[in-house]
Order: sequence, then C-alpha cells, then structure tokens
Amino acid sequence: MGITVTQEDLEATIAWYSRNLGFAVERRFESHGTAFVFLTAGDVKIELLAGASGRERALTDNVLTSMDPARLHHFCLTVADLDAAMARLLELDVPLIGGPMEVPDTGQRIAFITDNVGTIIELSASGTGVSGRRTQP
Repeated sequence: MGITVTQEDLEATIAWYSRNLGFAVERRFESHGTAFVFLTAGDVKIELLAGASGRERALTDNVLTSMDPARLHHFCLTVADLDAAMARLLELDVPLIGGPMEVPDTGQRIAFITDNVGTIIELSASGTGVSGRRTQP
C-alpha cells in the first residue's frame, strides 16, 4: 500500500507511524524526483511516496462522514487486542474518529484513527472474519 505525502510531511509521517504504530524504516531512496520510504512492522509494509504537490485530503474527525469517491477511504490493520491498542494510541494523543464498534455481519470489532496527514486507518480486532474462520492474532 502506498500513501502519498508532500516532501514537507515526509519526516513527520515517518515519525508518526514509528511512534504510534511501531513501524520502522526498511528502505529509503529517491527516483524520478520522488522520495520513497518503505516502513515495516512484522509482515506489514507501507510505502510512503513524497511527491505530492500539496495536501489535498481534508482531515476528518468522523469516519462515517468522510466518504469521498475520488480517493481511497481507508486501510485496515489487524491488532491482537483492540482495547489495548486504542488505550495506547489515546495515551499518545491519537484521536479516535470512529468506534470501537461491533460489526455483527463480519464478526469483527473495529475502530478508526487518522495519521498525521489525514489517512484513515481501521484497526480490527483479530477474531472471526466473514468466512467464519478464526483469523491469526
């Protein structure tokens, strides 16, 4: 997954994902006038692309009113313990924009936050998914 940021937001975005979600820089390089940074946490990889000319996303404080057909709405990360993850994020002053809430049709419990540039991130408790099988913690 790739997240576009401005060059001015790159270092703050790296710091945000490192501090709040435990990501580390795996690789960093420039190509065709764009800085690329690969962040990893376990087997999850996020690519930051610092080539945006301006911040086009409006920050949101409510996940349910943030639908925009012109952009990706959110991405999801599974966490072993949603309550513990939310407690840690709130201690770090990361605002909650939705949930925690139960989604009976999928058997999941979820919550939503945003990163420093407004990317919406869904946090999903590990457990039973749509297929009825247990997901790995």
